[in-house]
Amino acid sequence: MRPTVHDVASEAGVSLATVDRVLNKRAGVRSATVARVEAAIARLGFVRDISAANLAKQRVYHLAFIIPEGPNAFMRGLEHELEQLKLRSALDRTEIRILKVPPFDSAALASALESLDTSVVSGVALVATESAATREALARLWQANIPIVTLVSDMPGSRRDHYVGIDNVAAGHTAARLIGRFVGPRPGRIALVAGSMLVRDHVERRMGFDQVIRAEFPNLHCLPVLEGRDDAAITGKVLAECLAAAPGVVALYSIGAGNRGVIEVLSGTPAYRDIVVVAHELTDHSRKALRDGLFDAVINQDAGHEIRSAIRLLKARIDGTDIIDGQENIRIEIYLRDNLP
Repeated sequence: MRPTVHDVASEAGVSLATVDRVLNKRAGVRSATVARVEAAIARLGFVRDISAANLAKQRVYHLAFIIPEGPNAFMRGLEHELEQLKLRSALDRTEIRILKVPPFDSAALASALESLDTSVVSGVALVATESAATREALARLWQANIPIVTLVSDMPGSRRDHYVGIDNVAAGHTAARLIGRFVGPRPGRIALVAGSMLVRDHVERRMGFDQVIRAEFPNLHCLPVLEGRDDAAITGKVLAECLAAAPGVVALYSIGAGNRGVIEVLSGTPAYRDIVVVAHELTDHSRKALRDGLFDAVINQDAGHEIRSAIRLLKARIDGTDIIDGQENIRIEIYLRDNLP
């Protein structure tokens, strides 16, 4: 028979109320008593039934997700996953609120964070845009003991508990090695298109990409990063201008979104069809570009896994339970035309 809280109270020689305070990390219990209760828990192998405890306390997880608005297909994928989970979230006493802010707008992100009522919200997940105001807003939530998870793009050194997403430096390494292998020994230039260098995921991908190209492919030279704001029209405009002004481009690394703009430019000029292209995120447009031979590889991350992982991490922090690290590892996926799902 599994040990109960009554067994723990008896073993530790304390009341049920004291065990409850220790389990819920509430104040008012002497450190020696806490140690005695925790020792009793360890000796008995007591495992708390979080679902039953939450049901008894009528606890509801109020989770806020802040994501960029706009045409970014991957962000819309995150939003779709959240909407699907909202349909059945009441079954596990979870309330999901989605707040959308303009992409790369740190002031709007900070404002959204400041708008959260710390007496209501239980946990927060956000796609981070770096700024002092964002850090201050996260610090306010941390001081109120609100768990915080960053999604896709991290903000290390801030008051966040966990980051959920791929290793973006490794993703940049992967993109560089793919391009280097596809291009082979011929010399040439590489065009790079990012959304914005204000977000850490794009900065880290560029950094990782440069490291491998410089170390292993001296025949290739990276051009300055173009910023397309993850907008197809802007991306298409800056890329078209770059390719017209910089002859000898043999490869292109699309670091962020805006792939529709890349596709329009490359498909509209036959001379560009030989450019090796590695892009991010498997969407309807990038999948078609792979099938058509316009893209050579797409680096992907599972949006559904990221949303589910963020929810598990927030709940674990709220409940004070352990995290299974392997379960929350977001893998870098590589798709070619040959292995499209």
